[in-house]
Amino acid sequence: MSQFHILVIEDEFHIAEGIKLHLQLKNYQVTLARDGVEGLEKWDQVNPDLIILDIMMPKMDGHKVLSLIRQKDEKLPVLILSAKDGVKDKIKAFSQGVDDYLSKPFDADELHLRIERLLVKSSWFLQNQKENNDQPEQVDSHFEFADFKVDLRSGQVESESKSEGKSSERKQFQLTEQELKLFQIFVRHQGIPMARTDLLTMAWGYTDDTETRTLDNFIVRFRRYFEVDSKRPRFFKSVRSIGYVFDPRD
Repeated sequence: MSQFHILVIEDEFHIAEGIKLHLQLKNYQVTLARDGVEGLEKWDQVNPDLIILDIMMPKMDGHKVLSLIRQKDEKLPVLILSAKDGVKDKIKAFSQGVDDYLSKPFDADELHLRIERLLVKSSWFLQNQKENNDQPEQVDSHFEFADFKVDLRSGQVESESKSEGKSSERKQFQLTEQELKLFQIFVRHQGIPMARTDLLTMAWGYTDDTETRTLDNFIVRFRRYFEVDSKRPRFFKSVRSIGYVFDPRD
C-alpha cells in the first residue's frame, strides 16, 4: 500500500465510493466520511496526508470544516471537490486556506494528478523544513527595512514608531503563516515586478488558472501593516498589467 492516506469527506455515496475505488487502484489508503462532523472526527483519528472535501454537506458544511482544520493545521493539503463552481465560492475557499479546488463533474485522472501534485509539494515542504531545522540558525534570518525588523522564520515583526516631540515606541505584531510565505517571496525578489499567478503559485501552490482576489487581499494587509499611507504605497506597489513589486529602498 502507498505511504499516503487520503480522507474523503463527501456525502454523495456513489461519488465517495468511486473516488475510493479509483484511489485504491492507485495504491492509496482511503478513509471515507459522510458529513462534516464525521469528517472532523476521522481527521483527528487517522491523521491523513491529504483531505478531499465537499462543500455542501449535512451537519456541517465544507467551509466550516476547512476553517476548523486550518485553526490547528495550516500545512495539511486540502482539495475541495464541489458542484459550487462560482468565483465567489472559490475565493472564499482559497481565503480560508484551501490548496486546490476542482469542480464537479470531474475527471478521475485529473483528480489523481492534482492529488499527486499536492502530495509532492507537501512532501518537499516537510523535507525542506526538516533540513532547515537541522541546520544552525543563519545570520540572515531577519530582514530589516524602513522602521521594521521581520523575523523570516517566525513571522514576528518589530517596528519603531516615532512621533514629533515624543520618544520612540517599539511595537510588535505577528504575521500569519500564509502572510509570512508571501512576504518571503517578496524579500527574495526585491525590486522585481511579480505576476499575480507567479506569486500565487510560489507562495501557496495555486494553479495558474486560479481565479481569485486572495492575493489582492493580502497586499491590502501588507499595506496596512507596513505603509504610512496605504492609499499611496511606498513599498508594496501595483504594476499595471503585471501584478506587484516590493521595493524596500528609500
